[in-house]
This record gives sequence, C-alpha cells and structure tokens, in this order.
Amino acid sequence: MKFKNLLSARLKKRYKRFLVDVVLADGTELTAHCPNTGSMRGCLAAGNPVLLSRSGNPARKYPFTLEMIQVDGFWVGVNTGLTNHLVREAIENGVVNDLGRISRIQAEVKVSAGSRLDFLLYHGVGKIYLEVKNCTLVEGKRAMFPDAVTSRGTRHLRELAELAQSGQGAAIFFCVQRMDGEVFAPAAHIDPLYARTLAEVVDQGVRVMAYQAQVGPAEIRLTHALPVQLAE
Repeated sequence: MKFKNLLSARLKKRYKRFLVDVVLADGTELTAHCPNTGSMRGCLAAGNPVLLSRSGNPARKYPFTLEMIQVDGFWVGVNTGLTNHLVREAIENGVVNDLGRISRIQAEVKVSAGSRLDFLLYHGVGKIYLEVKNCTLVEGKRAMFPDAVTSRGTRHLRELAELAQSGQGAAIFFCVQRMDGEVFAPAAHIDPLYARTLAEVVDQGVRVMAYQAQVGPAEIRLTHALPVQLAE
C-alpha cells in the first residue's frame, strides 16, 4: 500500500471514537476521521506526530483520514480499513508463503448467521478460512492483541475452531503495523478470555500467524513473520 502527499500534523485528542483533533505545523487545528474502532492503547499521547490522507470526495464531512501515528520514533499504521488489503497483497505477492500455493482468495465469507470471516483461501483441493486482526499495541518489545476486551474476536476464534474440527483449514492472522515488536503474544492482561481461547483453539487445529509491516510515510507493506508466544 503506497501513499502520496500525506499531511503532517500532531495529535491533540481523540474523541467520539471516530474523530481526532490535530494541529498542523502552522498552528491550524482540524478534525479528521479516525478509522480505528479499537482503544489504540499506547498510541494516543497528545503531541504525537500523525499523518493524514485527504479524500477526493467533496461530500465527506471530514475530508482527512488518520493513517499513521508515530510512537517512540516508529510509525504505527492505525487505519484498520487497510488491514485486509495489506494481508491480501502480501499473500498474492508471496510474502506470506507459509500457507502453501494459494490459487484463489475470496473475501468476506459467511460462516454462520450474522457472522463472516475475512478470507477463504483456496489451496490446491483444500480451503483455509482466515480471520485477520490489526495489531497496533507493543509493550516490552511484544506486539499484542487485543488492545481492549473483544467478545467479537473471541467469537471469531471459536468459529475458526469449529471449522478446524470439521476438517477445514483455519487460521488467525495478526497484522502488526509497527516495527518495534520482536514477537507476538496475546494481551492476556487486557483480555484474559481472548488469550485463553487463543491457546485453546490452537490445540483444536487453528493456526496462529503474525506478520510485521514496514510502516512509513510512503508505504506500508508486510515484510516477515514474527515468532508467536502463547504462554508466559
């Protein structure tokens, strides 16, 4: 995912979940759309540098979108609307190469009443159901998910386990959009149920994958897998 002409600013505050106020270099303040429904824990200190894209849609109330926040000198990709695109791009380009040869990718696959998973990958004569999660939290060199309690995320894990138990391929993919994490681990101190469930579904045949992205003002792209630690 490449970017052009992102606008630099500094974060003032986030509020109403989908809005952020920022301050431009000349002191001008503006409100931008925040396309991230998570808590963005560890990313929202006032004064952090941010990068904004501008929509070409004149009907948008807030034409600017928050794309990245700089934390401790590292850019963090916070636009969760791009996450599935980044993962699909990495699979198609062969960066994610531990799923075997993928012949077709189907997005937004219904698996139960009112619930969908992100991808269905066609692999030879088999299939792999893949759910993608965006990771922006790093603590002590560990990239972690979730950054807030997520009952929806736990439900997705259980759906993947049911698929695995029925003989289907099933995997959870953590897209780490920052470069200062060295391993991935579930955030048990934030959502212990999610962490326990993740360990349980691994025993039931669900694969856990974590890939790190190179994040910068010109481009975000996945580059390599991270080790996964499920237990302390």
